Amino acid sequence: MSLLLNILWIVFGGGFAIFLEYVICGLVLCLTIVGIPFGLQCFKLGHLGLFPFGHEAVAEPAGDRFGCLGVLWVVFAGVWIFLTHLGLAITMALTLIGIPFALQHLKLATLALAPFGKKVVPKP
Repeated sequence: MSLLLNILWIVFGGGFAIFLEYVICGLVLCLTIVGIPFGLQCFKLGHLGLFPFGHEAVAEPAGDRFGCLGVLWVVFAGVWIFLTHLGLAITMALTLIGIPFALQHLKLATLALAPFGKKVVPKP
């Protein structure tokens, strides 16, 4: 079921566009040494943005949850990505068929606020 939902997500839910956005931003950030940690977080968000059904973000056992990099992320990227996903979730929730996609945008929105110290794993 998650395969079918992921295919529908890529085609109708904006999954491919979100994936491209995260990957391009990640590549640009990885061009500088300072931006590499932020680029890696973009790749993590891109993976979940392409295949959100059947995956979840869990806290890493020894992950830094909200250090200096986390504060910089929230100020410069996290809030804006959060608002984008929130707007998409509200738009998707207006239709009955878009509610599962809206829930996935909300999952991505919460991860966009604080991606440090989390990893994407398949749901059991």
